[in-house]
Amino acid sequence: MSLPPLTPPASGRGIKVEAGASLAAFIWFRTGGPAETLVRPDTANALAAYLRDLDPSTPVLPVGVGSNLIVRDGGVPGVVVRLPKAMAKVSVEDGRVRAGAGAMGITVASAARDAGIAGLEFLRGIPGTVGGAVRMNAGAYGRDVSDILVEATVVTREGLVETWSAEKLGFTYRHSDLPAGAVVVEAVFSGTPGEPAVIGAEMDRIAAEREASQPLRSRTGGSTFKNPEGHKAWALIDAAGCRGLTRGDAQVSEKHCNFLLNLGSASSAEIEALGEEVRDKVKAHSGVTLEWEIQRVGEYLPSRSRERSGEGGLDTGISHQPLPRPLSHAGGEQ
Repeated sequence: MSLPPLTPPASGRGIKVEAGASLAAFIWFRTGGPAETLVRPDTANALAAYLRDLDPSTPVLPVGVGSNLIVRDGGVPGVVVRLPKAMAKVSVEDGRVRAGAGAMGITVASAARDAGIAGLEFLRGIPGTVGGAVRMNAGAYGRDVSDILVEATVVTREGLVETWSAEKLGFTYRHSDLPAGAVVVEAVFSGTPGEPAVIGAEMDRIAAEREASQPLRSRTGGSTFKNPEGHKAWALIDAAGCRGLTRGDAQVSEKHCNFLLNLGSASSAEIEALGEEVRDKVKAHSGVTLEWEIQRVGEYLPSRSRERSGEGGLDTGISHQPLPRPLSHAGGEQ
């Protein structure tokens, strides 16, 4: 069902509101339609006030750097929230790392290294923001956010600023219990005492491994599918003969076949349809149904059918999945 035209609260002190804003300008795939309304708050309180004044029926989608996201070609109805640099500060307090949700994983890992806090090195391998990493319990190299999170500050869809413990977040594999429309604005992480040189060496190892095994310099969305229990998604994809498979300008990476690429002018529909083709081929070959890890949000263009995206019939919904679970790459987005 289509949503009525949005009449959001206007820009004001502590909040910037832009109608019809491009998302492809910063989404890693560099494709997809615009946000109906893009909101950039300066503070958690400004965001809370904005959401309190927003029509309760209006969907809200927080987006980080779009490193684990397909934005469909018809764009995203409602409000997209993107946190600015002012909400990306990182500090160390009493042996814990406090990070604004707009901060990148590498920034948090580096701050922990400099303070001699071990256990956060894996964040070096997650090229997304803290907010997305918390929402989807991002992980890499044997560790997950749930292993290090103490608490998160959340602005609820109703406009309340709350502190949620790790237990309340209900973490499971690549999942948290944060409700749709809630926005993580800050997180506190803990680790163990360590030597900065040793921590730095581990971060360097992670960086080198990622460079060697993943298509980091391509237009991609990170790890496309979750690892099924007892399997590696990339191995199932490879065994099904999908390495290098293309649809239009979308391609399954030859370097790491759990990554999809935009070779230049792929539409989001082509990227998503390629992913569905991969799922079909893996199911036929191994009997395993791959589950999307990349989050797919927004609407198809009216002229596009689900057949174009590997499905049948017209899609007028916002997403196959609950809105929103954006981004953060789980590190091989993730």
